[in-house]
Amino acid sequence: MFFIYEVLGLIFILFSPLIFLIRIILGKENPKRFLEKFCIYSKKPNLKKTVWLHGASVGEILSVIPIIQELEKNKKISKILLSSSTTSSALIFSKYKFKKTTHIYFPIDTNYLTNKFINFWKPKIAIFIDSEIWPNMFNNLEKNKIPIILINGRITKKSFKRWMKFPSFAIKIFKKISLALPQNTETIKYLKILGVKKIKFAGNLKYFGQSKKFLDKSTKQKFKNRLIFCAASTHYNEELFIGKLHKELKSKYKNLLTIIIPRHINRTNSINNELEGIDLNTVIRSSRRKISKSTDIYIVDTYGEAPKFYELSKVTFLGGSLIKHGGQNPLEPARLGNYILHGPNIQNFKEVYKMLSKLSFSTKANNIDNMKKIIEKKIEYKQNSKIIKKLNLIGINILKKNLIEINKFI
Repeated sequence: MFFIYEVLGLIFILFSPLIFLIRIILGKENPKRFLEKFCIYSKKPNLKKTVWLHGASVGEILSVIPIIQELEKNKKISKILLSSSTTSSALIFSKYKFKKTTHIYFPIDTNYLTNKFINFWKPKIAIFIDSEIWPNMFNNLEKNKIPIILINGRITKKSFKRWMKFPSFAIKIFKKISLALPQNTETIKYLKILGVKKIKFAGNLKYFGQSKKFLDKSTKQKFKNRLIFCAASTHYNEELFIGKLHKELKSKYKNLLTIIIPRHINRTNSINNELEGIDLNTVIRSSRRKISKSTDIYIVDTYGEAPKFYELSKVTFLGGSLIKHGGQNPLEPARLGNYILHGPNIQNFKEVYKMLSKLSFSTKANNIDNMKKIIEKKIEYKQNSKIIKKLNLIGINILKKNLIEINKFI
């Protein structure tokens, strides 16, 4: 199976000039840095005591920022390497001012390129985030006797079934993991079947959040006379649902402004057209147009700013839950005091939602009437500081658990 996987990788490289050209045109690749995916770098590395972390995109990178902040304080570490696969995650990283940490793009997973990557950067340990499992990279890390740690590990039922189509191949890869720190009990079960020998339950890193305030004075001033409802990480069809919901709520709340933060901002123009098609007045954040009294929907098409808008609102709907996607993570808005609304499809984060439900901090809604009634009850409620404090304490403990285990390998 490794041979077939390698052949597929080589076929990808054969067609990569065309693929990368298209991706650059679409804004999905950085024209100045895409060669990093072929292990062609502009700078020479600092090869002393490098700790390497890898996450696919924005969510994974944000979840390990607190880990990096703590590792930066560790005098045993000279260099921290953070890799990801998307331009959006690189943009998020650029907003942080780290002294030891460098961002690069993860290489194409072929035997030659992963070997080249390892020989160039010479990491002391390799830390993979969430569900980032790469056969050739894992194989070559093991050959070089570099420990592989999976933090915030998450294997869903869907991804488990995909791996089990090739069980012997999957087990060969997963057994190379030196230590797995899963975020939920479902993942523990799947990791055991997939052959991981050392597993320690740590919990979801996304419980942890910065205690600082994100909302700046200019943003607060801009929205000061509006009642805010957020719809975050929305997917196709969900924005139209939220638009129709807004129209229902507007009859009661004349100063209501609904803020939509789509999961994929490349859909912004189609979302805008769809909402204008049902006679809603919209403003896109990147346009820098001022909102007026008649503005119904504010579409956030920028990265890393969601916390600002959670601080403005008291209720947030989490997307990916009205469609068959499995839901998105509600912890960030919940930590910032937002009561959480979601649809019926939340299997990706069922343990998180179970906890929020126990805390009476979330509700399932199946239709517009149902969601409207809940919002009317919660949109002006007093935020429960005890629940927020509890979520933050859980996050601190999870962060500590992860750091203790990582430091054993440093």
